[in-house]
Amino acid sequence: MATRRFSLRSLDATYIALAWLIVVVCTNQLGFGIIVPVVPAFARSFGVSQALAGLVISVYGLGRLLFDLPMGGLAERWGRRTVIVTGEIITAVGSLLCGVAGEFWQLILFRFIAGIGAATVLTGAQVLLADITTPQTRAKIMNTYQGAFLCAVGIGPAVGGVIADTLGTRAPFFAFAFLSLAASVIALTRIPETRGNRVRAADAPPPPRMGETLAVLLRTRGFLLIGAVTFVSFFARTGALFNVVPIIGKDRIGLSASVVGLAISVASLMNFFTIPISTVLMGQWGRKGAILPGALLSGAAFAVFAFAFHAPVFFLGTILWGFGGGIGGAAPATYAADMAPRGANGVTMGIYLTLADAGYVVGPFLLGIIADRAGASAALLFTAVLFVLVAVPFALFAPETLHGKRNRPVATAPVIPSALD
Repeated sequence: MATRRFSLRSLDATYIALAWLIVVVCTNQLGFGIIVPVVPAFARSFGVSQALAGLVISVYGLGRLLFDLPMGGLAERWGRRTVIVTGEIITAVGSLLCGVAGEFWQLILFRFIAGIGAATVLTGAQVLLADITTPQTRAKIMNTYQGAFLCAVGIGPAVGGVIADTLGTRAPFFAFAFLSLAASVIALTRIPETRGNRVRAADAPPPPRMGETLAVLLRTRGFLLIGAVTFVSFFARTGALFNVVPIIGKDRIGLSASVVGLAISVASLMNFFTIPISTVLMGQWGRKGAILPGALLSGAAFAVFAFAFHAPVFFLGTILWGFGGGIGGAAPATYAADMAPRGANGVTMGIYLTLADAGYVVGPFLLGIIADRAGASAALLFTAVLFVLVAVPFALFAPETLHGKRNRPVATAPVIPSALD
């Protein structure tokens, strides 16, 4: 199949590429959302503890963690579209196998495979987004993508709860596999290839190598601080919202899978409806103007969940999480993309997602242990405190990147430019 050409100079081409990317990723994330309300209960059906049930979520994150950076490099070599299509196929296979798993160790293995697929899809998508945006358009376009992403994830749990109540806890995994296969076909036929769309001057240096980019970014204060904020966000989403919160809803309050799924859907849909606020905040006060209130509201949400002994308080927590996630929106990814060295979008977004997915891995298992030993409320309060611990240093020490206030780091330089220190 011939590769469709993409031109960054064409606004129409930019929005066509964005539209098809949204269709593909939202189809995939609808499937992911469908399994959210059933994963903890399905894992515990094998007779394991809360901590081991959390491992089923953590191992999915481990697949993402180990493959984010390699897939960022492969996106530079193979192309963005090839990586996304490959990831959708791997996700479909892993999800199908989860649905037929007969033993707990099989479920762990198959979730790891599905996590590899997720790393491949989402890294390819983030690199493509970095390709088709400029510093001036990045906030708007990434927030549009993030809003659609969250809407799909938001719808999924409500659908998954109904599927599980009607057809059993294995059925949502089969639905995820089908949707991932559908997404792979759409990606193969409709997504344009964006690798190399930026024209490089004849005297410009070649794109930096992965090691050079890694060395620069891991010595850049702003990049490390946004990595910490995103680590906690992923830690909270997968460890608390997807693991501890559903158990609170089921065991403490007595809610059905459908109602728990609806509650998580409310949170994600609130993310979606508050995305425009994020765009306004970034336009008025820069990336930090959206990142900081988003992190603090998210922390408040888990403090509320910790004391949710009745359904209204439980739903209040979901609403606060919805506002926090929506206001934060795509600001962290936008901030990370701003800091990408020239010619290193793929590697930069791979490193960023690796730091984020470290939270995906640690969160479910660690919070599961805390919940087993000290109770679910202690796990959720611990999560709330983490948001404060990363928000304060980011507020004090991270530079602003909007409107060219900070230059991109140069991966071939021996030290980081002082403007980023």
